[in-house]
Parts: sequence; structure tokens; C-alpha cells
Amino acid sequence: MFDGPFAESMLLKAQNKGLISVELIDLRQFGLGPRKTVDDTPYGGGDGMVLRPEPIAAAIETAQQTNDKAKIILLTPSGQRLRQPLVRQLVAESGLILVCGRYEGVDERVASLVDVELSVGDYVLTGGEIPAMVVVDAVSRLIPGVLGGETSAEIESFADGETLEYPQYTKPASWRGLVVPEVLLSGHHGEVLKWRADQAAKRTRGRAGR
Repeated sequence: MFDGPFAESMLLKAQNKGLISVELIDLRQFGLGPRKTVDDTPYGGGDGMVLRPEPIAAAIETAQQTNDKAKIILLTPSGQRLRQPLVRQLVAESGLILVCGRYEGVDERVASLVDVELSVGDYVLTGGEIPAMVVVDAVSRLIPGVLGGETSAEIESFADGETLEYPQYTKPASWRGLVVPEVLLSGHHGEVLKWRADQAAKRTRGRAGR
């Protein structure tokens, strides 16, 4: 699942430049018995399967051999919401170990092995792989040198934790009867900055009202 996102575009370039390093650890290699089992039925009954704690613990310990100071994160719907201020905190960590949940979830005792539980939104996915990709992408783009422009990450939506970015336009100046705001064509830097600030505030207020 990770081959496509991590082998394309910005994340690939960041790896090639040595700005980030991504290691994938297959939980199945730590599975139990001849079938390399990593899950089992839930105590108390119910549908689905639950990931056992032993394979997850072994995988985390293997990851720690590379970096024993890395922050251990469990991707789970019950975790705290991932927001931009938290992303900025994660950039300062020496490394991240991302544990991907699957099936009906992970054994609750796994929580004792992690530093933080994260959720990427109030909805249910088939596993923690896509949320892990979200974390890697969000954190990587804040590492100096990963993005092309020096200020690219500073002026985007949620750069300050809550404000959306202003509307963007490019050529042509008129398209299907829709025209670029005149202020952006004026060349007046001060007026452009004021317009962008006003539009960003307007967008943010509109989002809060949804």
C-alpha cells in the first residue's frame, strides 16, 4: 500500500535527498505459529478480528533498534485529532514509529507501548495505513528543503493552526466568464496582501459556520 505514495513526487525526492528516511516493517514477519498469525477473535464475542499485542510489540522493538528515541504513535479512531500544531511538534522529534491498526482494531494493551494515539478524522477506514501516510506527508513537508519555496509551508492553510489560505489564481485572467480579481493584477503589493488577509479570514469564518 505504501509503494505508490512513498515512491512518487515530493516524498520520493525528499528520500533521494536524504531529508527523510522511511522503513516499512511487515507485521506478519512477527506472526505466531506456522501461519504467522497476527490476529485473533475478540474476548467477549463479536464480529471481526483483533490484532494481537505480541507481534506489534516485536515490530516496535525492531523499529527501536534503528532509533530508540523515536516517538511511538498508534493510528486509531479513538486517538487525539491530528492538527497542524501537532504536526509541527512531530517535526521536532528524532523519528516516528507509526503503528497501523487493522481489522476491528488492536488489543487495548498495545496502548501501554505507545507514546500517543492519533486519529486523522472522525470516520472509519479499513486500517491505519492511509492515516500513517497522512502523518508522513504532513510532517515531511515541514522539514526544511522538502518543499521548493522557502515560505511555501508558512503561508498555507492551517500554518498558524487555524486559518485557511486565501484563494489562488493563475493564467488566464478570464476563463469561461470568470475573471481574476482586479487587485491581483494591479501590481500593488500592499493591496494584494490586504486582499489575501481579508479573503483568508472570510474563508476561515465560512468554514467555522459549516
